[in-house]
Amino acid sequence: MQAGKTNAMRILDAKKIPYDIFSYDHEDGQIHGTAVADKIGQPAEQVFKTLVSHSGPNIYVFVIPVGEELDLKKAAKAAGEKKIEMLPMKDLLKWTGYIRGGCSPVGMKKLYPTYIDQSAESLEMMAVSAGRVGTQMGVAPQQLADTVSAVFRELIKQP
Repeated sequence: MQAGKTNAMRILDAKKIPYDIFSYDHEDGQIHGTAVADKIGQPAEQVFKTLVSHSGPNIYVFVIPVGEELDLKKAAKAAGEKKIEMLPMKDLLKWTGYIRGGCSPVGMKKLYPTYIDQSAESLEMMAVSAGRVGTQMGVAPQQLADTVSAVFRELIKQP
């Protein structure tokens, strides 16, 4: 495991926002979805992934439960756009400063418009990437939203 604070952790520290750290082994390549929830011993509905999308030159960040899929129509509606597409993986580092599996909604290169799935609002704690593969941070949803100026919206595909 890597030691030391990430930029995301330093931002929360500076704002005096409490958080828990969950580390997991990612050597087996399982760095996504419910595998992360299993590895940190948290229910999948409390572990969230950070997805970056764009509409033309505009970048948007969506934070949804790891076991769910982003509904691009709902995402576009939340962002006030006609259409939204996922940011190509090759562009993730350039726009966010993060790599796949370590993309945190906190501490990106810029503060992009950010939307958190409304299912997080009722949780006491939600886990998101701490900005490094193998490290998640648990934080109160409203405090996370306040930190990144996020709003809660319905974002996931319904079965």
